[in-house]
Amino acid sequence: MKQCIVLLCGRTFSGKSTVAQQLAEGLPGMIISLDAINAERGLWGGDGIPIEEWSRTMELAHDRVGEAVGHGATVIIDDTSSPAFLRDRWRERAAALAVPLVLVYLKIDEAILRERLHRNRAEPSRGDVSDAVLTEHLASFEPPTEAEAALVVEESTEPAALVAAVRDALQAATERPR
Repeated sequence: MKQCIVLLCGRTFSGKSTVAQQLAEGLPGMIISLDAINAERGLWGGDGIPIEEWSRTMELAHDRVGEAVGHGATVIIDDTSSPAFLRDRWRERAAALAVPLVLVYLKIDEAILRERLHRNRAEPSRGDVSDAVLTEHLASFEPPTEAEAALVVEESTEPAALVAAVRDALQAATERPR
């Protein structure tokens, strides 16, 4: 597969990191995680991060994506990708790099998200998200609009079907004029 960008979008605890790993193995591709970049910088989003710090993390992610694509890689961006203007910035970056971008929206019911959060608090498998940060995140999350033509993934989507759907979307994006 030629280099491209797969941008994940979804609320916290929607399974973006799990999906990123499935896509990285199935396409194949490399993951650029904004949470990992924040961790490298000594920041943790579960406690809230000032917007200027998120902005710097986004700059670093854009640089890393440019470098990876320049080396021929398919890149999977693991982030909430909300609000919508951030998705627009990724589209601009993909256009500047002359590579297709596919937006994958993990549409998971809020009750399932909260169940996963509570399970994680009982048996931690990732960092916690404070109740205040979760409440603000859920209230401000902007799901993709129909015009964004996101590939919508439900909780029941099997990994092989997900990889195949992303491959098909990337193929279609490659064939569209930019």
